[in-house]
Amino acid sequence: MAPVDPNANNKGRARGAGFKKSRKGPPGAGKKRKWVPENKAFDGSLQEGQGFAFKRKQKVRHEYNKILRGQRKGRRGVAPTQTGGYPEHLKHLYLAEEEKLQHEEQANRLRRLRGRTAERGDGPVGSDVTGTETNADEATPKEDRPPLIKKKMKTSSYTRTKQEYSRRQEERERKREAYLKDKTEREEALRKYKEKKLATYQVLKKKTKKGQPNLNLQMELLLQKIQAARK
Repeated sequence: MAPVDPNANNKGRARGAGFKKSRKGPPGAGKKRKWVPENKAFDGSLQEGQGFAFKRKQKVRHEYNKILRGQRKGRRGVAPTQTGGYPEHLKHLYLAEEEKLQHEEQANRLRRLRGRTAERGDGPVGSDVTGTETNADEATPKEDRPPLIKKKMKTSSYTRTKQEYSRRQEERERKREAYLKDKTEREEALRKYKEKKLATYQVLKKKTKKGQPNLNLQMELLLQKIQAARK
């Protein structure tokens, strides 16, 4: 019979050579965490990357688009006019988004109609459309025109961008010409100053036969300065 160890109860069970102790920590200990500065209390601003206000706006828009998709599936060709399903505290946001989408849809429909008439080359249709539009514009004053007509009268985004680019190019060219003119004037003034200073130095450095400064020339130079100051 093998000898019995008196402290055998305090020891664990026998472990082989290939046994590896499992290291179990708290849940989520091995996951990497995103670094957040200590002074950050919220998600951040839009410049730093999608702030909480921007996310809330995106969520409202997403929910509204979901409602629109559901209504289009149920009733084809019917604009969503029911507002009973909207949350009470977000109803104004949904209604504003709905009005914006309706204006965009009307503008797109009018643009497609003009494109089709231009491709067909139908003179009477285009003239009728333009004639009715001009009559409506003349009949209604500028203050009473609906927002769709005001939006239609505005220039396109490409035209505005092109005009802004041309304006900036002209301003940049004007600043460049002013800079070059100022630079030329400064260089000319500096050249004249150096020439005058060199001429004064040539006069002052002249000496007599004995090696002493020529006081007569210095007095003449001083007299010229006094006369120039009086003028």
